Amino acid sequence: MLNDSDNKSGNFKIWIPLLLSLMLIGGILIGMKVQHIPLISLSPSEGGNRHSSIETGRVEELVRFIESRYVDDVDSEELVEEAINALLKQLDPHSNYISSKQVREVNEQLEGNFEGVGIEFMILEDTIRVISPISGGPSEAVGILAGDKIVQIEDSIVAGIDVKVKDIIGHLRGEKGTKVDIGILRGQEKSVRTFTVTRDKIPLNSVDVAYMLDEKVGYIKISRFSATTYKEFMKGVESLVEEKGMKDLVIDVRQNPGGYLQEATNILSQLFDERGKLLVYTEGRSVRRSEYESTGRPFFKLGKVAVLIDEGSASASEILAGAVQDWDRGPIIGRRSFGKGLVQEQYSLKDGSALRLTVARYYTPSGRCIQKPYSDRDGYDNDVQQRLNNGELTSQDSINQKDTTRFYTSGGRLVYGGGGITPDIFIPFDTLLLNDHYINLRQLVPQFVYRQLETDQPAYDGNIESFLSDFAVSEQLLEEFQDYAETKGVKRNARQWALSKKSISELIKARMGRHLFQDVGFYKVWNEYDPAVQEALSNLRSNPAQVVKK
Repeated sequence: MLNDSDNKSGNFKIWIPLLLSLMLIGGILIGMKVQHIPLISLSPSEGGNRHSSIETGRVEELVRFIESRYVDDVDSEELVEEAINALLKQLDPHSNYISSKQVREVNEQLEGNFEGVGIEFMILEDTIRVISPISGGPSEAVGILAGDKIVQIEDSIVAGIDVKVKDIIGHLRGEKGTKVDIGILRGQEKSVRTFTVTRDKIPLNSVDVAYMLDEKVGYIKISRFSATTYKEFMKGVESLVEEKGMKDLVIDVRQNPGGYLQEATNILSQLFDERGKLLVYTEGRSVRRSEYESTGRPFFKLGKVAVLIDEGSASASEILAGAVQDWDRGPIIGRRSFGKGLVQEQYSLKDGSALRLTVARYYTPSGRCIQKPYSDRDGYDNDVQQRLNNGELTSQDSINQKDTTRFYTSGGRLVYGGGGITPDIFIPFDTLLLNDHYINLRQLVPQFVYRQLETDQPAYDGNIESFLSDFAVSEQLLEEFQDYAETKGVKRNARQWALSKKSISELIKARMGRHLFQDVGFYKVWNEYDPAVQEALSNLRSNPAQVVKK
């Protein structure tokens, strides 16, 4: 039987998260004022109420009572983080708390570099294999080569055990200037070579590749918008224009989750000759309207432009696509984008953690806010699956415009907001990507290719064009791949293989290109089969001045 004391204790325990949530509002606001680090450089409004009526001292008081008097032992830090997360769940899906442990990783992605030894690796059969040392990095400087096997890091043996990627990263990354000893087995050698690597800043590129699709059209793939994206983009454009004679450009922002707004607007300024064209504007309750306009100073005169998007293109990617579409600068090709029209700023808190808070919405030049509804959080989180279920990813006719407010491009074409950027030219989702047998085979391709190249390295002497024209995935190689897949538990299935064979063959060649010629080798192969890239190339070749909507 419960006595009164038990009841009070139980009731108190139930209310702990809510009480902490209320108490921490003030604490968070104070922390926000201590140090302000903008994720997307907005000028904070001079107006607006920056103060809270909640007395922050009650937070510490409540925690002290729990620590000293509560019936069971509690983890105070865990309670506080749960309370913060409970508070932020009452806001939008993109306002979130970043623990001190996560801050460094998050900032590395945004800042475009990290500190470490500078290698790309994979784990194959409990052995760490170096795919390639990063060009100009410390591992390349000491002589570590692609194909080397890492068997020891400092005093720890890391071969022949169940190693985890995150653990290896933890061993290899560290502060610039610190040293780490790495034991390497090379080829068929039996003795371990030891390399002492001095960690340094390693660039984390956001532009994956820049190359020519044909004699006139260039292709640039942007994976995210970090602090270095504009610089990387311009380096790619410069090489394509000055060395290859590029006239027109395909910009690929598929599966690009966004990042810094200014990087997107800087790139947009290179696509418009005129000064003062509105590219995007932001506005919030306590953040005054800020407009971002073209500078009228592009470094290179670019002709036609096409932008590739899909359901994974969000935030800054949608800003870029929205401005290109609203000004009829070129066709938007692919599938409806994610639909994130909210702007966050990041604030550092006293303990090293951070708050990423939504402070404004952004609007495309025509006035569209493309943020999709988020009152149903489960629906928001499962939006892509819902799009698949209702047929939107495979049929343009199934696209459901949740906001039917009409907006118009500069050329008078009808466009909508309230749920992402709808492309001008629709490319259906490849349903083979939902096939379990294909997925199981696909994930084995990198391992298979690595093993294959260890024993049978084709000699192309750095000539990627010879590889593209001369190398073909043979039936024998595909048979060997199926044998390898069987050793990994993927049983042969003639019907499923007939569906998967062509794509697996293309992927094997693309991955071989990646190992032999880095990222450009992969994309030069893969884009030959990519329907969105081929549609963009066809459109730019045949439509010199206008957007053609399909």
